[in-house]
Amino acid sequence: MTHIAVLGSTNMDLVTYVEKAPHRGETVTGREFRTIPGGKGANQAIAAARAGATVSMIGAVGNDGFGTRLRSTLEHSGVTTDHLRTIEGPSGTAHIVVDDAGGNAIVVIPGANGTVDHLAPGDEGLIASADALLLQLEIPLAAVLAGAQTARSHGVRTILTPAPARPLPPELLDATDLLVPNEHEAATLTGRSDPFAAGAALLDRVPRVVITLGAAGSVYLTRDAEPLAVPAPHVTAVDSTGAGDTYVGALAVALGEERPIREAMTWAATAAALSVQQEGASASMPYRSEIEARYTS
Repeated sequence: MTHIAVLGSTNMDLVTYVEKAPHRGETVTGREFRTIPGGKGANQAIAAARAGATVSMIGAVGNDGFGTRLRSTLEHSGVTTDHLRTIEGPSGTAHIVVDDAGGNAIVVIPGANGTVDHLAPGDEGLIASADALLLQLEIPLAAVLAGAQTARSHGVRTILTPAPARPLPPELLDATDLLVPNEHEAATLTGRSDPFAAGAALLDRVPRVVITLGAAGSVYLTRDAEPLAVPAPHVTAVDSTGAGDTYVGALAVALGEERPIREAMTWAATAAALSVQQEGASASMPYRSEIEARYTS
């Protein structure tokens, strides 16, 4: 079984569902409010565990009720939390507005995630024992860089989701095996709106790129082959929150199982398509049996 380590954020998602998201200065009436465990790190960990990997989470939660629930949710999904530390203070939160078209807008408050600025004792050994390390940018960049360089030094595949998008130091990109931005993040990193042009520019910095395009699918670019476009299943989206993390978690599992890249991307797209048909981020992530039942090569 593939062993995946995840170094990243855990947040409680505070989700409001509305017909249409408000403009600046506008007040609207929502139809529902929910608290749902999330955070890009935790989401990817849960997605990978449900997709069939052995998963370990590195990060932090606060000593509040949210922290207790976040840890419990990870463990209930099969994620090992021995390296998820508890700190004094609040857990991270994400304030999310979801409209009836399935779109979302998000404000993240780091909380405990802001304390994850280094690797704690034992983290290096855990990363060294993994087949892949998943990274995002909702914790301090110093820890992301330390994790990536540690993985590289032990020959562990590093998969980086550059979200929220920001300028990335060359030393982080040098330690990245696969970069997985969405089309907006790819455009922010390169200044190019066309995903193929953005991907080509990113190949100057990393050896392999997968750019997710939502309902339009995803594209894969590498330095030694022609670009590959893979469509996404046609579904009606209810809530796209966490779809990208579902894709990355499932993709990491498929690559760890040494599936060909087209098959891995199609399998990951199937998982993401299943997730957008339900509300919530971690709550909507499919199990391996569900992915396999819907997957067609």
